[in-house]
Amino acid sequence: LPKNEFLTKYQSKIQGVLRCYDRVVIKGTLHSVGHAGAMTNLLYRKDTPLKDFASFIAPYRNQLHQNAEQIAQQEGIKIEFIRKAKKIRKEDLVAQHLSKRPVTEGLVCILSAMEQCQNYEYRYDRNTGRSYLQMTSGKCLHYYFYFKDPELGLCYMRVPTWCPFRLQFYFNGHNWLAKQLDKAQIGYELVDNALTYIEDFEKAQAIADNFEVRKLHHRLDDYANLYCPVARKLCHIGYHWSIMQVEYATDIVFKNDKSLGAIYDHLLNTIIHAVQPDDIAKFLGRKYLHGKNNLEIETSCKQVRHHMRRIKHRMGASSVKMYDKYSKVLRIETTTNDTTEFYHYRSVDHRDGTKTSKVAPVKKSIYSLKALVDILGGCNNRYLKYIAAFDDPSIGEKRLQKLSAPSKNNQ
Repeated sequence: LPKNEFLTKYQSKIQGVLRCYDRVVIKGTLHSVGHAGAMTNLLYRKDTPLKDFASFIAPYRNQLHQNAEQIAQQEGIKIEFIRKAKKIRKEDLVAQHLSKRPVTEGLVCILSAMEQCQNYEYRYDRNTGRSYLQMTSGKCLHYYFYFKDPELGLCYMRVPTWCPFRLQFYFNGHNWLAKQLDKAQIGYELVDNALTYIEDFEKAQAIADNFEVRKLHHRLDDYANLYCPVARKLCHIGYHWSIMQVEYATDIVFKNDKSLGAIYDHLLNTIIHAVQPDDIAKFLGRKYLHGKNNLEIETSCKQVRHHMRRIKHRMGASSVKMYDKYSKVLRIETTTNDTTEFYHYRSVDHRDGTKTSKVAPVKKSIYSLKALVDILGGCNNRYLKYIAAFDDPSIGEKRLQKLSAPSKNNQ
């Protein structure tokens, strides 16, 4: 097992340890229409008045509707419209589709819903006589294309039907790893998004550490061209891909559910009362609370799906969580919705064209996924070190049971 106080303490009860990405959500942005100024410049290049923005974009919206209908017809499926998107879990609908029509590779289903989106509105200032576009929020129809990728497993691409056409792509690192274990012919058991058994943890970890971001980039471009073909027609360039949300998990797989159950209640009850705001800051790589680190902090504990109990410590846009996954896997997971809350030593480009190497915020580019392995993994390790200091109650419980057990006196 890797060196860690918690793993050393419970080594006899642990089957193995795996560290890899879990939920990864990526945002696709078209720089040529990504903000009001860029959209204005594009309309000027197209000799289109700003007041005609809506009529200019309408044909592109119609093309996206036609594209979705065409894909659905080719696959022999119907697009399912969700009327109350906030009250329905899309994952449950996808599971229903898979139970009716098992798919090992390719499109699973297409869902659609009216959801919030960013858009532009034409404005005219009578005092200055100036016309301009302003970024606003509204609603438009979104398509969710759920599919099984041969490398990434179950994914989705969320496509809005209105400019600036910002895409959202999701995949799960555990599903990706399961695909790689199949190729390497390494046995495993995957329950939802948790690997509860792996034949060779060392080889599995080597595969997880070798995730290729460039290959992911090519796949993102391919799916963008397939599900949002209007982008290249509008801008003649591809999408810029950035990290919207990322989770990095350290899974400690116990030999049986009794081994984890014996310690998890104690860990949960102790950490609820023991953890302090400064501790949460340290988990996430901050030394203490002040200045930029003086972000909102909270700890919450609740029962989530599949009767799992989760404790979550949040600071700003980042958090550390602890789960008991299916009573067999202790998962420590660091999540962030803003990678710039973390710092590392890297090359920095300056406006004058020069470069320097210094400690700077982690970029939101998908190519930061490589650097985030050590950064987010370090957060998990600090959390494990913290809970390793808690006393193990199982020894005392065994002694108490022995002392309180009935005995016979032959005298």
